[in-house]
Amino acid sequence: MLNNLKILYHQGKQYIPDVTKAKVPGIFRGRPVISAEKVDEEKLINICPTGAIQGSPISIDLGKCTFCGECAFAFPEKIRFTTDYKIATNDRNALIIHQGQDVPVELDPVLIRREIQEMFNGSLKLRQVSAGGDNSCEQELNACSNVNFDMGRFGIEFVASPRHADGIVITGPISENMAEPLQICYDATPDPKIIILAGVDAISGGIFAGSPALNRKFLENNKIDLYVPGNPMHPLTFINGVLELIRQRKRV
Repeated sequence: MLNNLKILYHQGKQYIPDVTKAKVPGIFRGRPVISAEKVDEEKLINICPTGAIQGSPISIDLGKCTFCGECAFAFPEKIRFTTDYKIATNDRNALIIHQGQDVPVELDPVLIRREIQEMFNGSLKLRQVSAGGDNSCEQELNACSNVNFDMGRFGIEFVASPRHADGIVITGPISENMAEPLQICYDATPDPKIIILAGVDAISGGIFAGSPALNRKFLENNKIDLYVPGNPMHPLTFINGVLELIRQRKRV
């Protein structure tokens, strides 16, 4: 015990005491804000490699955005990225940031299935499926369970088998050769089960959108419970999104 206290005294706390209020460095690109400043819309739209930016008025789809920051570099008076990492939502349309809008991205309580809050609050086991991912989102999901973020303290953990899971976390754009294994994994997960899309590749296909090497029919046939944008997403984005999804709410 004495040695543990000495370590704590010299090194401080190695974990984030409150992940809901943690601060991130200023270089982090989170929720963007779009001003009313007039710019060359066509040039701005063409900067984006994934077609996340639309015009008249300007909007940015976080489900397609790679957070490369090129738009903000070229038009700093028009677009700036904040350090707001709480950008996970259960409403796909909520990922679209509109010009003049400076409000948090939130979950819609109406869209949360009753059984999620009744059965998974306080304990949630997840099976992660890398469906053609590049290992960036996978590394961030690993970080969620390290000593800094310590997602396990909330009862949220990754498990090795879908038969032991309450839901699946999908990373990657879902390549053709991973479509069937993904479906098998989902079918092996007991009901009720949730689906979480982690990262821009999973949400929209990212830079691979439209590729004939992808098979994203799984997403057309199943309800998505949580979208976690980012390229890759930040552990704090994932943890806060999941906590908000499973927290208990008063029913009217």
